[in-house]
Amino acid sequence: MADMKAFRDEIDRWAAGGPNGPGDSGGTARGLAAALGLRTAVLLEGPSDVAAVEALAARHGRDLAAEGVCVVSMGGAMNVARYAGLLGPPGLGLRLTGLCDEGERGFYARGLERAGAPSGGFFVCAADLEDELVRALGPERAEEVVRAEGDLRAWQTFLNQPAQHGRSRQRQLRRFLGTKKGRKIRYGRLLVEALDIERVPSPLDDLLRSL
Repeated sequence: MADMKAFRDEIDRWAAGGPNGPGDSGGTARGLAAALGLRTAVLLEGPSDVAAVEALAARHGRDLAAEGVCVVSMGGAMNVARYAGLLGPPGLGLRLTGLCDEGERGFYARGLERAGAPSGGFFVCAADLEDELVRALGPERAEEVVRAEGDLRAWQTFLNQPAQHGRSRQRQLRRFLGTKKGRKIRYGRLLVEALDIERVPSPLDDLLRSL
C-alpha cells in the first residue's frame, strides 16, 4: 500500500539524481502519486515549515494526505526550480503552492518560471515562518513555550551572548530557534499549537485555506 512517506522519499531521490532522476524514480513517483490520489504539492523550504503546516492542519481536524495534498520539504529555497519541475508541469502535473520568504520572492519567481510552473499560489512571509509565528504569539507567550519545553537554561545562556545584546526579543527568539539541530522543527509544531486559532499568521492561514 502506498504511503506519503514513500512518495516523499522517492521525490527526494528523483530530485537528487539529475534532470531525469536516477533509474526509474520518476516512474515510481508517478505511480505512487496516482495510488495516493495526489492533486496538490505544497513546496516548503525545510522540515520546520512542514511541521508548522501539518500542525495547523491537525488543529483544524484536516488530514492533508487523505485530501490528496503532499507537503514537501525541499531542503532549501535554492531547490525550488527542481522540485517545481518534478512535481508540477511538466513533471507529475500536480497543482503547486507553498510559502516563501520576502527576501527570496524574486528567486522563487525565477525558479518557478524556469520550471514552467505558475507562481501565484505561493504565500510570502515577511522574514520567515518562525518570525511570523513569534510575532503572532508575542514574545512573552513564545518565551512561555520555551520554558514549558524545558529550554529555559539554554535560552538564558543564549541571551547572555554579546551578539544578542541590543537586539529585540523577537529577533532573539527567532535566532534562538535556529541554534540547535532539530530545534526549529520541534518549535514549528509547538508555536502553532500555542497560537490562538484566530491569530494564525496570514501566510500560513491563507496557505491552508487554499488547499
